[in-house]
Amino acid sequence: MSIIDREILAICRDVTDRIILPRFRNLADHHVDDKGGGDPVTIADRESEEALQEALDKLAPGLPCVGEEAAHHDDSVLEYLKGPCWIVDPIDGTRNFASGQPPFGILIAQADGGVAQSGWIYDCLSGRFCAAHRGKGAFVGGDKITARTTGEEPPVAAISLIFMDEAKRASMIEHICPNYRLTDIPYCAAEQYPRLALGENDVSIFERTLAWDHAAGCLWLEEAGGKAARPDDGSPYRVDEWDRKGLVAAATPSLWEAMAARINSIEA
Repeated sequence: MSIIDREILAICRDVTDRIILPRFRNLADHHVDDKGGGDPVTIADRESEEALQEALDKLAPGLPCVGEEAAHHDDSVLEYLKGPCWIVDPIDGTRNFASGQPPFGILIAQADGGVAQSGWIYDCLSGRFCAAHRGKGAFVGGDKITARTTGEEPPVAAISLIFMDEAKRASMIEHICPNYRLTDIPYCAAEQYPRLALGENDVSIFERTLAWDHAAGCLWLEEAGGKAARPDDGSPYRVDEWDRKGLVAAATPSLWEAMAARINSIEA
């Protein structure tokens, strides 16, 4: 495990032990707010984001940090995604965390020029730690891994419909879903991306593609040999395209291509 990976792991463990887990299944009603559209935020999200930003600033003084909660309060911070920056989701899977259910985790990425260069995924309950650096491979707990499929036919798909408009959702259900064996949506990118590389899921569709949800996971999956890209034109995921919708991630390029072809055939 590299020095930076060890430092990020130590930060994640510290924030989890001090801030996140003490609040798990221990939230009062006034500790949970709705950011709109059924998107919850808790006191633990805010406190952990502050702690993560403070710790990351010590690693790279002056490097801007784009946190989910900071961006919610002031979307001008999104401009930092165009240059060198940290990207942080302090509790990915807040919906689960707030309801006292797993999974949930911490997502951290370092990007430059709109492209993630490093990414880390930490599961707060199991301690699973995924790390990736562009061009250097993907790792779980220090061990280099290669993405593998479930080996099932039809392939296993986790298709997130929650942020799609009614027409697109209906089209997905009619034309895409029957070609796959559907599995549950974990409502947590920190769980979904590992599932795609570790033989639990084969392919997934995301509609909303915010940087804090996908920067680390897309890089990690691709470094493992999978593929995450825009289905309409095949372009790779960029953190500075925060308003762009639609993303397909898969354990192999061929699984990605099959899903993208199906999507494009119904949207043509």
